[in-house]
Amino acid sequence: MRTLTKILAVLIGVLVILFLGVQAYPHEKKEAEVSEVGSWQFLWDPGGWDEHSDTPPERVLHSLDWTMMDEESMPPSRPIGAAWAWVRIDIPRLDWAIPAVLIEKAYARNVVAYTEYRELFDSHRQDRYAMNELLLPLRAEDAGSSIYIRLQLTEERSGIVQHIVFGSFYELLTVYLTHDMLDIMLGGSFVLIGIVMLICALFLNRSYVASWLSLSFVILSIGLLVVSYSPFLFTLYPEYGRMLQHLFDIALFTLLPSFLYFFQLIFGKGYKNSILYLSRFQLGYSFLCLILVLVNVWTNERFFSIYYLLTTTVLGVLMIVELLTMLVCSVVYSLQKNKEAWIFNAGLAVFAGVGVFELFRYYATEEQYDLYWWKWGMVVFVISLIVVLGRRFTETHNQVLQYSKELEMFNNELQHAEKMEIISELAASVAHEVRNPLQVTRGFLQLLGERSATSEKAYIDMALDELDRASGIITDFLTFAKPGAENVKILSIAEEFRHIEGVLTPLASIHHGQIVVDIAPDLYVKGNSSKFKQAFINMIKNSIEALQDEGQITIMAAKENGEVVIRIRDNGTGMGPEELKRLGEPYFSNKTKGTGLGLMVTFRIIEAMQGTLKFSSEKGAGTEATIRLPEASE
Repeated sequence: MRTLTKILAVLIGVLVILFLGVQAYPHEKKEAEVSEVGSWQFLWDPGGWDEHSDTPPERVLHSLDWTMMDEESMPPSRPIGAAWAWVRIDIPRLDWAIPAVLIEKAYARNVVAYTEYRELFDSHRQDRYAMNELLLPLRAEDAGSSIYIRLQLTEERSGIVQHIVFGSFYELLTVYLTHDMLDIMLGGSFVLIGIVMLICALFLNRSYVASWLSLSFVILSIGLLVVSYSPFLFTLYPEYGRMLQHLFDIALFTLLPSFLYFFQLIFGKGYKNSILYLSRFQLGYSFLCLILVLVNVWTNERFFSIYYLLTTTVLGVLMIVELLTMLVCSVVYSLQKNKEAWIFNAGLAVFAGVGVFELFRYYATEEQYDLYWWKWGMVVFVISLIVVLGRRFTETHNQVLQYSKELEMFNNELQHAEKMEIISELAASVAHEVRNPLQVTRGFLQLLGERSATSEKAYIDMALDELDRASGIITDFLTFAKPGAENVKILSIAEEFRHIEGVLTPLASIHHGQIVVDIAPDLYVKGNSSKFKQAFINMIKNSIEALQDEGQITIMAAKENGEVVIRIRDNGTGMGPEELKRLGEPYFSNKTKGTGLGLMVTFRIIEAMQGTLKFSSEKGAGTEATIRLPEASE
């Protein structure tokens, strides 16, 4: 049931992420709200240009070289010396109170937009980021005229402008603001989480710092990548474009070695240390890329072609190799049936799979594909990391609790062992010192009994009986002190209980009870035969003495998981929880003349045979003793 709940929770989470991704993905506008433009005109401009002009030049307005284009068309061949191009968009009827045009993508380093009579937008961009999102307010009198967009093209590609729609300014403003706002929210959340984790790292135990810091840098880098990749900030703050571009590169250079190092800490060095070598190589390569960033800034991008080759093309290929390597390793680790590995590998598989797919598509389309789904793959991956981290914390907490319980149990066992050791030494010492005087006293009493009158002989017999009882107690003390490892041999459980049954059946009959024996054949244990009988006779005698009218004692023995399990069950008076806790303590007994030494000796004998003895009982319902002994071969 719990597994089904977890599966449903994971499915719901995946559906939510897919829903958000689909909803945030650029989609078509409703015809009733906007007027879409499917084609426009294109013109190369090889001539000079007045940077302070507020209108397009006459040669552009009246040129006969305009070419029709759409999102799938490639522009005509670039004339020699032409660095700028023009796009002319015809303005339809403007049926809105405050009309505007939204151009979701304009691929150019610098963009200037005009109508025939005034300037609408000037980016003044100094960075190389070539994606722009434009929202241009219009006037009602602009209907029927054209919008002229001047573009500084860094590469020839299809779809110089894409997704052009006319509509209400306020409706398009909502689309403009929310189009990439989700990227900013996702990235900002990751950045905040990463910063908080870095602060928390100051208070962690040293053993957790390495994995915690690597995860912190992974999450922080992901957040910076998502934020700095969004065209929203480049369009809204063009003066910070170069800084945002460098921030994206630095975040990418930090993410890759952090990611590999975290993977190595969680799951090891990989097949033939592949993850370790990749991690070290990526760390060195990322350091080289950071140096190239500084050189690129210091030389004012004089060697940008080399910088682009090493930090984009080569790094992209290296990313594909690293992601594929981790995917292969994740499949191997998932075969270990580790739940944390499954969670981690599921998130990694989604992130790496989406990343490899988009990188292949990006290079296959000659870098014209806009990476989109990678950030949602990162969201899934970060969630899997958080789940793994939560499980680690939970398991650590449970381990601490388990260790505390085990420590308490070990302390109790140690105290019990120390007490038993003291009692054993004391018992052996007292027994040896007392037995000899008792034997001498018994001999003298026997002599007196032979010479005494009949009236006095009864008292002498009583004294001899008490001496015999005292001798039995001393024998129990000696057995407890030294349960006996001598004369150890292979014992047949069935044979031993045949003798025990013969000895105790008359006693059970006196108490109006019966003994039922059900012992599987071919059960063998190692031990001393006399001690074995002594232990089980003590337990069965206790059961007999606890019987009520028409009572029954059932003795069962069978093999379970490589052990011989013997159960002695009676339907006698039973015991309460407090009495059960005290079983085996010296001088604790439910019988009037009992000393508790018999059961204490039984525990010691079973312990000497490397076995365990446990009791379960209920008042008025009887008692069951369960003895587990290591199985021995005949």
